[in-house]
Amino acid sequence: MKKLFTIDDIMVAFVSAMGYGFGEAISRLLGWPPLLCGLASLVLGIVLGTCISKIAFSEAVQKSPKKRVLTYASILLIFIVAHTISVMSVGVSLLDYLRDEFIYVIGLPILGFVANLLIRAYRIKRIRRLYGDGSKGYVFDVKKEDIDEINRQNQPISDEYDAECAIRTKTGIYVGEKSKDTIWYMGIPYAMPPVGERRWKAPEPLCASEAVFEAKYFGASAIQVDHKGSIIKHHRQSEDCLTLNIAVSDKEAETPKPVLVLFHHGDFTSGGAVDPVLYGDTFAKSHPDTVFVSFNYRLGIFGFIDFSQIPGGEAYPDAINLGLLDQIAALQWIKENIAAFGGDPDRITVLGFESGATSICLLSASERAKGLFQKAFIFDGSPASAYDTPEVARALAGALLKETQTSTMEELLHLDTESLKAAAQGLWRMMCAPTCDGTLIPFDVYRAFQEGAASGIEFIIGIPSHVAQVYRSLVGDQNYIDTVFSAVAELREIMDDSTAGAVRAYIEAQTASSSELEAKSKLVEQWLALYLYRCAARLSRGGNRVHLMYWDEKPLIENLGSGTVDVVATLLGNEDALQMYGSVMNKDLSETLQALLLKFIHGNALQLYPNEIKGVDAIDWEAFSQALIVSDGILTCGTIENRLTGVKGLFEYAMS
Repeated sequence: MKKLFTIDDIMVAFVSAMGYGFGEAISRLLGWPPLLCGLASLVLGIVLGTCISKIAFSEAVQKSPKKRVLTYASILLIFIVAHTISVMSVGVSLLDYLRDEFIYVIGLPILGFVANLLIRAYRIKRIRRLYGDGSKGYVFDVKKEDIDEINRQNQPISDEYDAECAIRTKTGIYVGEKSKDTIWYMGIPYAMPPVGERRWKAPEPLCASEAVFEAKYFGASAIQVDHKGSIIKHHRQSEDCLTLNIAVSDKEAETPKPVLVLFHHGDFTSGGAVDPVLYGDTFAKSHPDTVFVSFNYRLGIFGFIDFSQIPGGEAYPDAINLGLLDQIAALQWIKENIAAFGGDPDRITVLGFESGATSICLLSASERAKGLFQKAFIFDGSPASAYDTPEVARALAGALLKETQTSTMEELLHLDTESLKAAAQGLWRMMCAPTCDGTLIPFDVYRAFQEGAASGIEFIIGIPSHVAQVYRSLVGDQNYIDTVFSAVAELREIMDDSTAGAVRAYIEAQTASSSELEAKSKLVEQWLALYLYRCAARLSRGGNRVHLMYWDEKPLIENLGSGTVDVVATLLGNEDALQMYGSVMNKDLSETLQALLLKFIHGNALQLYPNEIKGVDAIDWEAFSQALIVSDGILTCGTIENRLTGVKGLFEYAMS
């Protein structure tokens, strides 16, 4: 994506070469020995290159074309004057020195560029050897010792501990672990364990405590469906899963740091913060002016189910949206305690993917979550993923009774965790999701957005274009096929006759050159993308500032797709984790998108002036309906309506 050399890079190289040449020429004229001549050349070249680099790439110069021209004209003028004096006074031409040194100065970056290409090619070859055509989905080469390490548990501390890594919160003292320039605090509880009598109850706040605990290992992941392509199935699971993780630089800041809170992805039946692609230590190390937080919340039948028609179920009115209540509890704990970690409780940005993104959309419209975050970056998740009525959640409760051969809430409460996990695995195709209940979440979230329910929150909304195969890689072929065909059938039921006819015509036309599954997969992708666009449109009408991002990066391996994994790894800089998922990071793209994410977190305009990141042109990411388009490693800005669907009339129908 970056240019190898821009005019700014050439001028910096020119000045560096000038320094090397001057240093050598002057030292030779003074009669210095060869070793000192070489040292003088090196020192002067580095010093001049460093100085001009700071000037050339400064905000003041880069933002003003006139200042850029004046800066480089001044450099050339200085060289011409120096060259003239040198020729006239001592008969030495500096052009010869400059030519030789310039070739050397620009030669090294070219060699580095070629070396990076070779390294990337090697990594791609290794991934292709592991994944083949990607038809088997995600394949994780996880070693037993790694599994044993990740499944270690934090313990209470009763003797001495490392005070440098200890943080006192309202609910306890937590001792993290330092790695290089970052301190990780993992597995910190943010609510009482939802076990025993608290199963299917709203999260309860922790009591104030002075107890000391380790915070070196991830807390247990939520009980969940173990999908074929899930790495989390290797991690211990428990109903006692309400924990969070904090990564922070060990460098002290003069002012509180903005906070980035990650909502993990999944389908509301799986997922967790322990997924390596979600780690925040690299991000915290690279950006010491931010605090990173991730957390777990209840999933599946433990987090989204309606027991209202089950004998005894009236005592569990919150069960329908427990996962969302967990998220609110986590945000409340963060707001109350993050200052102890150097964070600013009034500058919280939430970042979510898939189900995490859907959750953020819903919380944005909820009165219960008001003031808990000020900015939201959501990718591939919209309010459309929530249920409009509780019928599905009620049907799930009835199916759970049959699966477990129980008839009352009391019997369900006495079942052990493994029995319920087995039942959840068997009921996966019924799915679980939040419900717009009219209490926690408005019945019509899109309408609520348009009426200003999310006022005060600034959004980035990310829309993927090749995401269907990512889902297949996670859940496996048969589950993927069943889900796609079911989704298309449901779409046809809610559409009017004209739109349904256009959909049939689209599928027939696509099937002429591809399979029926492929055609329907593209249709579902388009429908989900349109609902994300609709979300942006409604928020914009409601007065929110909204930015769109359209992720159109081609997958490295077609059958693995390109979406959530690629975007979250790119934003957080988790290069090694992305390779586990069968892709290779574009480091230039990662650096640029991280710069834009940081501007968003810090409340700055989403603009990059020329060479703010060396080798990158100016970017002005305007608000909706303009979008930042990420395609083939290149960032451009423009409209995307014509990219979202190939079905006649579907855009207008989705926006109505």
